[in-house]
Order: sequence, then C-alpha cells, then structure tokens
Amino acid sequence: MTHEAFNKVVKDQLKRCESMLVGKGEEYAPDKTVDRLAHFKKAAVIIEGTSKEALLGMLAKHLVSLSDMITDGKQYPVERWDEKISDSINYLLLLRALVEEDGNGQN
Repeated sequence: MTHEAFNKVVKDQLKRCESMLVGKGEEYAPDKTVDRLAHFKKAAVIIEGTSKEALLGMLAKHLVSLSDMITDGKQYPVERWDEKISDSINYLLLLRALVEEDGNGQN
C-alpha cells in the first residue's frame, strides 16, 4: 500500500469514527446537559464494577465479532468491516474520555 493510500484509509476511518460518535451522541444523549458517558456509569452499577470495566465488556463484544470475521474464512463487505472497526475504535475513544474524567487515569 502506498503512503497516499494508507493516509487516505486513516483519514477516512477517522471521519467515520467522528461521524458515528457525534450521531450516537445525539441518539444516547439528545439533551446536551446529559452526561455523554452515563450509559457506562449505569452499566457499571449493574455489573458492580467501574465505568471502564463496563466499557471493556461492551468492547469485548465487538472484538469477538471482529475475531469471528477474521477467522471464519467468509468474505464480508467493506461496509461490515467499517462498522465493526469503527465501533471498536470508538469504544477506545470513549475509554479515553473516561480516563480523562477519572483524572487522567489516576483512579
């Protein structure tokens, strides 16, 4: 892959991630006063863990799905790859937000 093609893949992926995060933000927290990370905090209560642990459980589902796609020998449309890869990246970005909220990982 050329440098130009690689750079395009990265830029397109980042645009997809941003678009999904903004869109999901509108879906999960349409009221701008609602905590954008509230679902992870609510899930933490259910699992009797931390918000980061709750997020990890949700991310694991996406990683298992990606693992299945990689190892099952089937062919998938690029749109399906885009969805699964974007979801995984976005969970890591949301984890970054939780780390920031927790005092830069101090907690």
